[in-house]
Amino acid sequence: MSYEPPTPPANLPTEFVTTLNESDPEQLRNIASYAEALAEHKEQEARLEESADQEEVEERPDDLPDDVPAKATITIKEINDNRYYYWQWREGDTVTSKYKSPVDSGE
Repeated sequence: MSYEPPTPPANLPTEFVTTLNESDPEQLRNIASYAEALAEHKEQEARLEESADQEEVEERPDDLPDDVPAKATITIKEINDNRYYYWQWREGDTVTSKYKSPVDSGE
């Protein structure tokens, strides 16, 4: 039974294939480890850049406290027959609320 070497991806530049074919097993493992780490790093950079772009688009209301994210919305809660405004936002599986003001305060 003959052993055939793996076929490189068609979109891999010829120079890369040649360099890889000339490398010993230890070099190949180092290259693979570095390539995987570099790919993860570049993906993370792209996610952070995308996240930063989205945050720039969102405008913070003037009355939004510093500890409340821009994605928060205002909701009304009734407690003991009194109505109050609350900032509300989702953090993972949790919904977080922060008191804003009574409903009848003229806002």
